[in-house]
Amino acid sequence: MAVEYCLKHQTAESLEEASLIPFTDDPEVARRVELATGKAVKAVAPEVAKPDWGDLEV
Repeated sequence: MAVEYCLKHQTAESLEEASLIPFTDDPEVARRVELATGKAVKAVAPEVAKPDWGDLEV
């Protein structure tokens, strides 16, 4: 019931766009999804990790 309440004000277009979000960070997968579904996926290149990030010692 909570999901229905949260989604009741969404349009079909916004729900369609939201369903494609999991594929946006991988351009190759986004291309394959576009070919398979005929729907445009707004792919974005993943952010490149900055040098020395993740090596923080506390």
